[in-house]
Amino acid sequence: MPQITAPAQARPAAGPAGPAGQEPGRRERKKQRTREALVAAAMELFAAKGYEHTAVHEITDAVDVAERTFFRYFASKEDLVLSFVRDGMTAFAQALAARPPQEEPLTAARHAFLASLRQLGGSTGEDMPSYLSVLRLIDSTPALLAAYLRYIHEHDEEVIAVLAQREGVDPATDLRPRLLAAVIGALVFLANRDWRAAGSQSPQAMAAAFDAYASQVIPALSGHWS
Repeated sequence: MPQITAPAQARPAAGPAGPAGQEPGRRERKKQRTREALVAAAMELFAAKGYEHTAVHEITDAVDVAERTFFRYFASKEDLVLSFVRDGMTAFAQALAARPPQEEPLTAARHAFLASLRQLGGSTGEDMPSYLSVLRLIDSTPALLAAYLRYIHEHDEEVIAVLAQREGVDPATDLRPRLLAAVIGALVFLANRDWRAAGSQSPQAMAAAFDAYASQVIPALSGHWS
């Protein structure tokens, strides 16, 4: 739809950086483009040279920015890789909080996981190959795998809080939110493993892998298996 603009005499006065109200948005877009360029360059270099043998200055040289620019966005190479994990956990917690309150916790988690994957991959799933390459990098790099597991362990409180709030319980005295958060983490880990092994790049395939494991949680915990 064409943008409707005010007559010339009614427009706000322009400062040195451009019309009032536009520059902050432009700056944010530029920051986002720089961040995305750093991530893309880093992933290309990690694939070509290996994570351990890639220096920060090589990443910034590829983007033609100063090293200090890198550290405005990331604390380290490890932080850059784990930014995918952070984004995924945040998207999942937000999607879980938005699920209808009548859904049981595990059902809500299954729907929230699919919603977070769609958000991560965009409407076309175009970012899923990047996410897949990050998972492969983490899995093949002992230092990153240790950092990933440590991060998941130390940052599951947001998911625990959402589960507790949905069910109206106190996570300090009720073990179920923490237990289910641990189960969800295990389901994601298993689904990631199967998704990578299958070589698929679609969020639907990842969600199907998660569902396959989630559907067996109750049968695995109750009664004999045969």
